[in-house]
Amino acid sequence: MKQLRLSRLAVLIAAIGFAAAPELSNIAANTAYAQEAMRPEIGRTIQAAGELLKAKKYKDAMSKLHEADGVGGKTANESFTIERMRLSIASQSGDNDAVIRSAEAIIAANKLSGKDQLQHIQVLANAYYKAGNYSKAAQAYGRYFSEGGTDSTLRPYMIHAMSQGGDSGRAMKEVQADLAADEKAGRTPSLSNLEFYANAALKQKDTAGYANALEKLIAYHGKKEYWVNLLNNVERKPGYSERLSLDLYRLKLAVGQVTKTADFMDMSKLAVLGGYPAEALKIIDLGFKSGALGTGNEAERHNRLRVLAKKTLDENAKAQVANEVEANQSKDGTALANLGYAYVTAGQYDKGIAMLEQAITKNGMKYAEDAKLHLGLAYLQAGKKTNAIKILKSVQGADGTADLARYWVIYANQAVK
Repeated sequence: MKQLRLSRLAVLIAAIGFAAAPELSNIAANTAYAQEAMRPEIGRTIQAAGELLKAKKYKDAMSKLHEADGVGGKTANESFTIERMRLSIASQSGDNDAVIRSAEAIIAANKLSGKDQLQHIQVLANAYYKAGNYSKAAQAYGRYFSEGGTDSTLRPYMIHAMSQGGDSGRAMKEVQADLAADEKAGRTPSLSNLEFYANAALKQKDTAGYANALEKLIAYHGKKEYWVNLLNNVERKPGYSERLSLDLYRLKLAVGQVTKTADFMDMSKLAVLGGYPAEALKIIDLGFKSGALGTGNEAERHNRLRVLAKKTLDENAKAQVANEVEANQSKDGTALANLGYAYVTAGQYDKGIAMLEQAITKNGMKYAEDAKLHLGLAYLQAGKKTNAIKILKSVQGADGTADLARYWVIYANQAVK
């Protein structure tokens, strides 16, 4: 089981910037934050720095602001105003270190109203994040939300910062809280949260959690690589039955994972041995069409398998009446279910479905859940999606049968998108 690529977080890291820092276009606007007046020499200097900022002359603006820094005996209001202007210049010029210093000073002064204070905490959190100081970034994001911040787009940054800053346990709790809230509200969970959860579960060897995350990744953000991970995980799950090998191959074929020569050969042989020669021929034909079969040193072996499948199909056709009589007379529905699904794989959907439905009503079938799984697949192949999903959702079993049925539901829902 390989670790998933954190595709969404890669985008987040590349795109992160600063929340807009308020620009001080006039000194009068600033006096609202303090009762005391500002000395003209400082006010004029800050005003001049603001004009240079408007002209995008960032270096000159910062140099002009340094003149105000040099004035002695500054009041708290004067220092506060200088820092706010410095933050505006640093934010727009991309001077991350200066953004951090000024934002820290402004927040510590505690002169801003709730909304403006939160905006500056956000600026500081983003700057810490961009600097790679994940521990402080996580603290700042946490403070932002604890003090009433509502911008949900910051949560992925916070979670990643927690994880990178060494607090993966807290990050996991935040992810689980987000996922629970999404599920309750009927929202699509974010790709970054699901990938984080999957990777965390994988590291902790939480097989069930990993599979659950993969299912949601496929259901909500269906990508081929997630199917690969999920279906590979099925065989590793405790209690998985090798009896389901052909059924697992069927789903792999549907999602495009049967591409290698060995896969085509194994699946077609299992189909012949299982009593589904028509299905075997379809698989072999796909293999020949793709070039996986019929070429190389094993070409003759591939041809022999095709001949065997055709021969078996012909023999089954000759014994069709006798097989149906025997299956109907059987006390349990196993033979009837197997024969019914064989008809389905041969394209005789109505006949096969009727036999499968009858088989399920009989008592004593050893693998009744397999029959329900195959009935669901039969409905799906016949274009009866609603019936298929209904029966597939009813499939139980801890040996992999219920898992495969659930995955077919996901596939069925995606197939129409």
